[in-house]
Amino acid sequence: MRNTLTAECERLGVALTPEQIDKFCAFGDALIEKNKMMNLTAITEPEAVAKLHFADSLALLNVVDCKGKSIIDVGCGAGFPGVPMKLGEPSIRLTLLDSLQKRVNWLHETLDTLGVEAACVAARAEEYAAREQFDIAVSRAVARLNILAELCLPFVKVGGYFLAMKGAAAEEELEEARHALYVLGGKAERIAEYEIDGVTHRVVVVRKERPTYAAYPRRFAKIKQQPL
Repeated sequence: MRNTLTAECERLGVALTPEQIDKFCAFGDALIEKNKMMNLTAITEPEAVAKLHFADSLALLNVVDCKGKSIIDVGCGAGFPGVPMKLGEPSIRLTLLDSLQKRVNWLHETLDTLGVEAACVAARAEEYAAREQFDIAVSRAVARLNILAELCLPFVKVGGYFLAMKGAAAEEELEEARHALYVLGGKAERIAEYEIDGVTHRVVVVRKERPTYAAYPRRFAKIKQQPL
């Protein structure tokens, strides 16, 4: 894990100290160990964790300036991309948001043990009252962009960013979501690309241009049934 992470960071141009790499390895070890008892990730090989969880998340530090920014990771699961972003750029003020209390409890305990400061919140995104309080919202959730945008953009301050981690269908999802982004006060700036393990990964970069109307987000059942 250590060697793979070091090599990936050099390739991405992300500088980590030995102490930061130690924390990554400790977090990775805790993830793999806990996964034996609780379903946190399908990726359990140390080298794969370093590439597909850690390097994939760290790449976001090159997409927009994250130094000193308040960031919310929406639907964080086992802490990705938020935890690696915080480990890579400690000045980030991080909030991890997930609907499953057990995952949030594990994140809180693990990060506390590592001495990593983060707010760990168990709540559904559409119900968490933190409107327009964050500089950046990030998500690696599997929902399509027009649905994900309604869950994430309301958290972002005007002038801030929503970063949606996507795969090969990023351009198609962006076209589908353009109306939703406009209604929610956002505008797509670009699709950033980077390579992990020979595969091109994409991030849809959305800038928040106007406040989101109070009617959004709607209840999740409504968002799913009638996407913007």
